[in-house]
Parts: sequence; structure tokens; C-alpha cells
Amino acid sequence: MHGPKGTRARIVDLLRRSGLTANEIAARLGITHNAVRGHLTALQREGIVREAGFQRRVSRPATLYEVVPEAEAALSKAYVPFSGHLVRVLRVKLGEEDLDAIMRLVGRQLASERPQLPGDLSQRVEAASTLLEDLGSLNTVDRVNGTFVIRSYGCLLAAAVNGQPQVCRAMESLLAELLDAPVRECCERSERPRCCFTITAAPAPAS
Repeated sequence: MHGPKGTRARIVDLLRRSGLTANEIAARLGITHNAVRGHLTALQREGIVREAGFQRRVSRPATLYEVVPEAEAALSKAYVPFSGHLVRVLRVKLGEEDLDAIMRLVGRQLASERPQLPGDLSQRVEAASTLLEDLGSLNTVDRVNGTFVIRSYGCLLAAAVNGQPQVCRAMESLLAELLDAPVRECCERSERPRCCFTITAAPAPAS
């Protein structure tokens, strides 16, 4: 989406207040209907705006648009500082061991909301890589002697991690559950943190 003064941001601001038609948006912003339609199409593709029924008129119904409820979270600027402070307080109050256990439980809970990845381990790792990219973590997959390594170019939970490895355990547990294989985080917790996970084949059961 464009900057805070951009046309798309202004459209989103209007639609957060109430559902509007393309013509109503055009009239309020002083731009053409075609320009509004182009922005609405892009916002729909990004999952920020959706159609919300019709406005009945004498001639023909006009499509109403609204902000997707789930997109409100992405528009909030409170989540990042809140999550960072929450983790720091939990670490002080609970201690590192308990926080580690909680983060692992969070990862398993997140995994329970998604279907287990299909295919052999190689296919599952590729699917996990795609999932991380869908969540916003651009990454690469390397394979060395049967061990897979997913390396990201950034950190999904950078504000919450803040040098605390316990937070990385949530993503470690999430991937372990979805991959049904041992996963170990090897994240880089520097000024610019980066996610990293090694995945190995589960050992064969003893005969």
C-alpha cells in the first residue's frame, strides 16, 4: 500500500469508517471512478478490501466495499511494541525455562490450526518454506547430507525476539509439528535478526 498520504491509504481510511461504493469514494477524494476502481482492485488482490454487498438504487445496484476484518490487525501499529514488551515481562516474571515451554506450546497451537504438510520430507520442507514466505519471511532452502536448512533474510518476530531465543522456539515447534520431523532453530539474533531452522529426518523406530 502507498504511503500514509497516498490514495490507497485514504481509500482504506474511508472504508474503515463505513462501506462505500466506488462512486462515493471517487466523490469524497475528488478523483475519477476509473482511478478508484484500479486502487480497489489492487487492495482486493492484497486482501485488504472486499466486496460487501450492494447499495440498492433506482437504476441498478452498486457494489459496496469494506475493509476485510482480518486486515485491521495489519493496519494496527500497537501489535509490535505490545508483543515485544509482553515477552520481556513474561521472561522476568516466569523465567527463561517457563517462557521456553510457553513459546513451544504457542508453536504447537499455531500448528494445530493448519493441515499437516503432505509428501516426503523434501516436499514438506519446500511447503514449509512457502508457508514462511506467505507469513512474510523470504527464505532459501539448502540441503547438506540429508539435512535441510531454511534460512530467512529477516525475522518474522523481530520485535518480540529482541535477543531472546525463547521466542524462536515458537516457530521451531510450529515447523516441527507441520513437518513431523525434528527441527532446531539456528537463528541469528543480531542487530538485524534472521530466522534459521535445520530439519532432519526422524529416526526410524527400533525394530
